[in-house]
Amino acid sequence: MSPPPLAIRTLDMAPENPPLAQLNALAADLPALLGPQAAAVPQRLWSAALYGPARAFLAEPGKGFRANLVHMGWDLAGGQPGACPPTLAVVLEWLHGGSLIVDDIEDGALTRRGRPALHVSHGVPLALNTGNFLYFAAQLQIQQLAIPAEIRGELQADIVHALVRCHHGQALDLAAHVESLGQAEVAAVVRATTALKTGALTALAATLGARATGAAATRVAAIAAFGADLGVGLQMLDDLSSVVAAKRRDKALEDLRGGHPTWAWAWLAEDVDPFTFSRLQTALRHVMAGGPAEPLLAELHERVGHVGRVRVAAHLDGALARLRVQLGPDAQTDAVQVELDRLRSSYV
Repeated sequence: MSPPPLAIRTLDMAPENPPLAQLNALAADLPALLGPQAAAVPQRLWSAALYGPARAFLAEPGKGFRANLVHMGWDLAGGQPGACPPTLAVVLEWLHGGSLIVDDIEDGALTRRGRPALHVSHGVPLALNTGNFLYFAAQLQIQQLAIPAEIRGELQADIVHALVRCHHGQALDLAAHVESLGQAEVAAVVRATTALKTGALTALAATLGARATGAAATRVAAIAAFGADLGVGLQMLDDLSSVVAAKRRDKALEDLRGGHPTWAWAWLAEDVDPFTFSRLQTALRHVMAGGPAEPLLAELHERVGHVGRVRVAAHLDGALARLRVQLGPDAQTDAVQVELDRLRSSYV
């Protein structure tokens, strides 16, 4: 028999920053989570050790796209309008936050959301522990949902499956470098990495909302597949914008100096002749060795700027078209179209 859920406070309102508000509720109820020994430790120590770094990260929210996708999944599955449990979006934001903290450590990134990355401001040990804590604290929140135990169990399984896929994708992203891949391998690596990282997390976002409604498994699967497709499109947009948008030049330089397999390289590998691709790989090796990156970045911009926009649009439009076919006529897909348009404009 599984243990009863812990009596930890959850959100009962819609604060301005739900992930931060839920973290504060958790910190205020440590005896319920950790036992009476936790109450004997001064709050300032808990703040310095864990909750302070977590607050520092969550205080700077991102675009909120994945949280919106949780609510979209709920609506698309036929959930009562406006009744999606806010804890579901918090779960997703905590999972995503944990992944960003760990990614920044692994990538050696210096900034996140316009501020120093958490490992830069608080040190690698505290940042790493905080990122891992958010993975597990997010799963703990599922136990508090007022939904059937069977669905809670399915949601937990969904989270674990997504995290396993994300870690495989991150491993591939860290180990595979464009300068050492064959031209025919690049697009396959980029597709797999994207599907396993960004795609898995956005699929989870849509799944959390959809499954919590108790909808049929086939409908949940269709919504999850759309979420995965959307995640791939999101990564395409992110990679494209880093190449074509001046405000994201630092991200483009980070990718080049690390030899990261991005969609810009995938599109190049599919479109250029072997001689040109080999020349570009040689230029990339020069950048990775400390040479100037601007000439290579300028050529990437010229070669993939237009084609990237075309392929992103085709991918996202195709994902929505497939969703409409699978779910049938549903006014909620119009709201998805609005969100897709907002997403595109926010990147490029």
